[in-house]
Amino acid sequence: MLAGVLISVMVASNGGLTEQYGIYSATIIIHITGLLFIIAWILTKREKVIFGRYPWYLYTGGFIGVFTTVSNNIAFGRISVSAILALTLFGQSLSGLAVDHYGLFNMPKYPFTKRKLIGLALILIGIASMLNSFEIVAVFVSFLAGITILLSRVLNGKLAELTSVRSSTFFNYFFGLIGAVVAFFILGSSETAFSGFVFSPNWYIYFGGILGACVVLLSNITVMKISAFYLTLLMFLGQVFSGVLVDIVISREVSYRNIIGGVFVALGMCANLVFDSKRFEKQTG
Repeated sequence: MLAGVLISVMVASNGGLTEQYGIYSATIIIHITGLLFIIAWILTKREKVIFGRYPWYLYTGGFIGVFTTVSNNIAFGRISVSAILALTLFGQSLSGLAVDHYGLFNMPKYPFTKRKLIGLALILIGIASMLNSFEIVAVFVSFLAGITILLSRVLNGKLAELTSVRSSTFFNYFFGLIGAVVAFFILGSSETAFSGFVFSPNWYIYFGGILGACVVLLSNITVMKISAFYLTLLMFLGQVFSGVLVDIVISREVSYRNIIGGVFVALGMCANLVFDSKRFEKQTG
């Protein structure tokens, strides 16, 4: 839930960075600040980081995460922060159910049962209630971002299990920075942020990368201990209510739709938790 709070603040911070420098320039800055943060932490712990010992695909979480950052930056300002969070939740929920049911990427299996449709319906009602606008590009990339978030989280978590949470986070930002630079040269050549770089007086916009690194660290700790579906929902509960506060700061309005949406998501999650606990009691006698 703490990771969810950090995500909502991170989205707003990264959005401000995008307005200042452009989508792809901002993505590079985000990865640089996040990488510097995790390098400093690793140095204080005197931890050794070794590359290439494990399957190559486990190191791709950072590359995948670049799309997530770019998607959030594209959607920011077109739809509300809470709408971005709701759509990414939808993408994460569907992909999380698939990962749990089939045990993809050698993750623990949590089979889907028909009774969970009740809780899922409540969750979808909550998501739908939060959508206050429908701009097709922003909606589409936010949904895809949800899928990439979960995929990146699973890969980082598996790597963290084999190495450490700090090493996995380092590789996430190291390869993410490479991906961000590639994306900049392919898609962001029109941006001129680095030719005449000027620091913004709004210092808080530079903290998105550090917040993102903290989110990755927290996810690496929890991803193997909680089902992908419930991990998504717990993070969302932190996101939605802090996202409401972020929207109040930005638009100076209270979004009761978002509050109602968060309540429905919480009810849906609680319903599914009850069903799971009853099934566990039957299995264990």
